[in-house]
Amino acid sequence: MKLIIQGKNIEITDAIHDYVHQKIGKAMNYFEEWMTKADVKLSAPRNSRKQPQQITEVTVYASGTVIRAEEHHENLYASIDLVADKLARQIQKYKDKRQHRSQIKDDQSNDINQGIISSDLIQDRTPELPPKVVRNKFFSMPPMTIQEALDNLQLVDHDFYMFCNSATGEINVIYERNHGGYGVIQPRKGSRTKQ
Repeated sequence: MKLIIQGKNIEITDAIHDYVHQKIGKAMNYFEEWMTKADVKLSAPRNSRKQPQQITEVTVYASGTVIRAEEHHENLYASIDLVADKLARQIQKYKDKRQHRSQIKDDQSNDINQGIISSDLIQDRTPELPPKVVRNKFFSMPPMTIQEALDNLQLVDHDFYMFCNSATGEINVIYERNHGGYGVIQPRKGSRTKQ
């Protein structure tokens, strides 16, 4: 497995390099057979007036799945420890789900309530776009069920996850709701405007 370490506003010394290899390598030690690459990004804010937070981000690419963990701490080594622990839990969770799926191959029902969606979600607010695009991201989007998308959402440590719904062939977004649970954003049939 390939482990890539990058630093932003931090010089990657031999001691930091060895510590990352020791901690992150230990977190992934038992799962190396299906991992292809891990990106580790260490960063610190430049000229911060408040207590500086050292940030450690780890992105693991494994058999078509992305597992991501991020932690902040005022001490760089502590942020590495925290992210290694979080990553180990996420990898174990992924491994358990993967083994469970290989044992039981049956039709999965959508566990997420497909309730009626209000037609006026934005009410009196006007949607606004950011003044400029800050970053473009590209990633493969193999078809998957809503349950598989939910599993991936929990692995990437984000608030939302975009996926190609295998049942409809459309792009959907699954997200974590503020008051608990999850929601799915789907395109409405026949709502395309003609140009």
